[in-house]
Amino acid sequence: MAAKAAAPDSPPLQRDSLGSRAGRVLVMLLAFACMVGFAAALAKATLVPQPGSSDLVHTNLRPGDSLRAYLDQPAIRDTVKQIGGNVLLGAPFGVLLPMLVPKARGAVRVVLVTSLVMVLVEIAQGAIVEGRAFDIDDVILNTSGALLGYVLIGRRLGHALHPRRHHWWQRRRTSA
Repeated sequence: MAAKAAAPDSPPLQRDSLGSRAGRVLVMLLAFACMVGFAAALAKATLVPQPGSSDLVHTNLRPGDSLRAYLDQPAIRDTVKQIGGNVLLGAPFGVLLPMLVPKARGAVRVVLVTSLVMVLVEIAQGAIVEGRAFDIDDVILNTSGALLGYVLIGRRLGHALHPRRHHWWQRRRTSA
């Protein structure tokens, strides 16, 4: 069965022309390069040993404990740095994931994938990096950042790059 051509009113990257296909490939390559760069930055930011703070580090498995500690700090700058930094650290997942993996589109999927990746990062941090520990609040803040990135930018970019999925219930209704 031949593939259907995209409607003329479809987004430019979804049209079935050579230019559109080349545009999709370029955007995908750029998104992949950004994800690789983000992964390197994430590894540098989270997996670098901090030997000077070994005595201050403790594992946090209770959601909200670290957030309260951040909010109770006298310097607002440190609070913004801790909370904002963790939110910003997760945002690229929400933007890049729907572009690179069409099946990962959707808020729930972005949240699940980001949570899984961030839990793995936190486990590695706590297990093998001196001066770092597992903190569930970091996972929550990173995942919140990914959701924010998805809602603000990632959803639109994912839909512009990949055609809409036709679910089984939609195919059934249109064929009848």
